[in-house]
Amino acid sequence: MTVIVLTNCPPGLRGFLTRWLLEISAGVFIGNPSARIRDLLWDEVQQYAHQGRALLAHTTNNEQGFTFRTHDHSWHPVDHEGLTLIRRPKAQPASPATTPPKGWSNASKRRRYGRKQ
Repeated sequence: MTVIVLTNCPPGLRGFLTRWLLEISAGVFIGNPSARIRDLLWDEVQQYAHQGRALLAHTTNNEQGFTFRTHDHSWHPVDHEGLTLIRRPKAQPASPATTPPKGWSNASKRRRYGRKQ
C-alpha cells in the first residue's frame, strides 16, 4: 500500500498521480504500485512540487510495517533505534520583553502571551 499526500502543489502533479493512484480526497492518493513505480512517482513529486509539500508513506518489512519520506516539511523523520519518528521544530516562546498593549482583556493576554498579566 502506498499513500502520497500533497499540499499546495500544482494541479498538473495531481493529474499525473491519478494515472497510477486513486485520489480519495483532495491531495490524498492511495494505491499499490510496484516499488520501482513508487520510487519513480516520488522522484516526479519532488521535481514538480515546487513550493508545495509532499509526504509518501508505504508498507515495508520492518518493525513498524511502514516507512515514509517527506518533501519540504518542517517536521523531519528521524531514526531512533530502528524506529522512524517525527521530529517537530520547537515552538518559539513569546518574548518576555514583549508587553501587551493597554486595553487588552486578561483572557486576550493569556491567549497571546501564555501567562497571566
